Amino acid sequence: MKALLQRCTRASVRVDGAVVGSIDGGVLVLLGVERGDAERECDRLAERVATYRFFCDGDGKMNLSVQDVGGRALVVSQFTLAADTRKGRRPSFDPAAAPELAERLYRRFVERLAHLGVSCATGRFGASMQVELVNDGPVTLLLEERPGSEPVGPT
Repeated sequence: MKALLQRCTRASVRVDGAVVGSIDGGVLVLLGVERGDAERECDRLAERVATYRFFCDGDGKMNLSVQDVGGRALVVSQFTLAADTRKGRRPSFDPAAAPELAERLYRRFVERLAHLGVSCATGRFGASMQVELVNDGPVTLLLEERPGSEPVGPT
């Protein structure tokens, strides 16, 4: 499972011209679910996103999480993050989870973030979406959780 984090001052997602989710500040999370991903990876990734320190403290150091700053998350499903781009001139989406599993884990991820105290807005799973954001920094980070991997302790 992959989460591409973009620290932002604002972000929104539209479907058919209508805004379906927006935030004023926090993190845009593009979430990719891969074959083999399960609740364990989903829960660990949500906890990492909620507690990952990529917001600046008073000294300008990245020491604060989205939880710490009271930021929100806009979570958008992004199956193309699962693409295999290692060869050829076109991505292969074979590593992507089946839509039923991906949607279930996407919804669980959002619920888990909310349970951890991060208010969430969402896109619409499976829809063609237009995402807008003002990336703050810019700061963009990729977090991954692999099936069977051991969690890394907090730092």
